[in-house]
Amino acid sequence: MQLTKRVQRLNESMTIAISTLARDLKKEGKDILSFSAGEPDFDTPEIIKKEAIKALNNGFTKYTAVAGISELLKAISGKLKRENNLDYKPENIITSNGAKHSLFNLIQALIESGDEVVIPSPYWVTYPELVRYSGGVPVIVETNDENDFKMSAKQLKKAITDKTKMVILTTPSNPTGSLYTKKELEEMAEVLKGTNIFVCSDEMYEKLIYDKEFVSVASISEDMFQRTITVNGLSKSVAMTGWRFGYLASPNNELIKAMVKLQSQSSSNINSITQYAAIPALEGRVDKEIELMRREFQKRRDLAVELINNIDKLSVVKPDGAFYLFINIKKVNNDSMSFAKELLAKKGVAVIPGIGFGSEGYVRFSFATNEKNIIEGIKRIKEFVE
Repeated sequence: MQLTKRVQRLNESMTIAISTLARDLKKEGKDILSFSAGEPDFDTPEIIKKEAIKALNNGFTKYTAVAGISELLKAISGKLKRENNLDYKPENIITSNGAKHSLFNLIQALIESGDEVVIPSPYWVTYPELVRYSGGVPVIVETNDENDFKMSAKQLKKAITDKTKMVILTTPSNPTGSLYTKKELEEMAEVLKGTNIFVCSDEMYEKLIYDKEFVSVASISEDMFQRTITVNGLSKSVAMTGWRFGYLASPNNELIKAMVKLQSQSSSNINSITQYAAIPALEGRVDKEIELMRREFQKRRDLAVELINNIDKLSVVKPDGAFYLFINIKKVNNDSMSFAKELLAKKGVAVIPGIGFGSEGYVRFSFATNEKNIIEGIKRIKEFVE
């Protein structure tokens, strides 16, 4: 069979592959502790489930507008104004089947063969794959523990060429939890001023911040607002991974219309029940539940960071957000795939190799699980390293 070159360019998601392997081994009866999944271990808040049931009972089971129902788009617009100081009208917004779908639509609409997209590493595994799929060229800017895994304005300036079409920023980051400060974003905004470069800002983990203040990229200046596409969703902050709800906002109506056109010919509208159920979360009616989750994640983060940093030859930078540790394993084994495979085989602990995120010598450890598992898992990692 002769598959298309665009599909052959794609690599399978390493996070999904290892999470699936760990799940399969557990089904076989093996003692597996998985720290590979990128989803909260909390249940979706009750009010959201009740709204979904209400939608079902009211027969809200038909096609909707591709971008989403008007009540939902208004709720997103209100959320962005209230919480992020971003003035997007409902017609500036499109909802998709998760933020990954939003990113796919965006990159398909903007990136053509030869276009360059600047991506700091470590990066979420999907970014460069989507760029390559569209025929674009990922330009990877390497970061490390010493600069808190954040791209500087100086690095950004150096990476830009006359072929640069977009920069992808994630704040807080998956896999490192790093958070860009207002000053850092202002410095990058200065570099981009006077260019036609778009900025894609993935803000999926904005509610899971621990020690600092979250600043939305598009809020930095009017110039940044005009060039930035804000991507977000409810998967992480509201424990709605399986509901598949993501959204994207841009003041560029031509761009939004192009994505609506693309989505109309691929998946059409997202699940009608999910649309109805998402509204309470966007209106702030589950903020109390979100805060309880955030506090619990912060406790787990502090515990996991302390335990990892007490292991000789391992180290980790305390993340500002999200629910991951990006552990430096270079003094043990610079081959992260080999490290992860041996750890799973010998100790039944699943972590994601850093190479999948574009950074060798690290592994990603998700603390989206209970304290008992964290303590036992890190105990096994300690035994393995020693």
